[in-house]
Amino acid sequence: MTVDRFQVIPAAYVVFRDGDQVLLQLRRNTGYRDGHWACAAAGHVEAGESVFDAAVREAAEEVGLTITVADLTPLTAMHRTAGNGLAIDERVDVFFECRRWSGTASRREPAKQADLQWFPLDDLPEPVVPHELRVLELVRAGGVPAVLAFGF
Repeated sequence: MTVDRFQVIPAAYVVFRDGDQVLLQLRRNTGYRDGHWACAAAGHVEAGESVFDAAVREAAEEVGLTITVADLTPLTAMHRTAGNGLAIDERVDVFFECRRWSGTASRREPAKQADLQWFPLDDLPEPVVPHELRVLELVRAGGVPAVLAFGF
């Protein structure tokens, strides 16, 4: 018997919080949701890397903030699909909240980041990447489940 299984691509997201504000970047030239606001630091987990280490690396690479694994509070794991059957669109996203860091946030990849700003959770810009918006809405509401599904 052959079982049709798909492989998933893991990614780490860091939701930087300062009180009721979150740090978002405006995507450009990435080929995915360009023109959308997104978590300031996020990216694929690389071979041999934990999702925690990926979050720490992405924070430094994308916005120049130094964080440690101890600074990360798990928010949710999201199993996500684009519903098109393509392996590249089958994802597991792990979202972390971070309220402690060192450094000053800045665009470290300006070719891919049109802007970087703090926004109140109750006044987010438009548009926000849909699956990330779902998490931010739940953060704003004060209740993020441990595991979410999106796109199914």
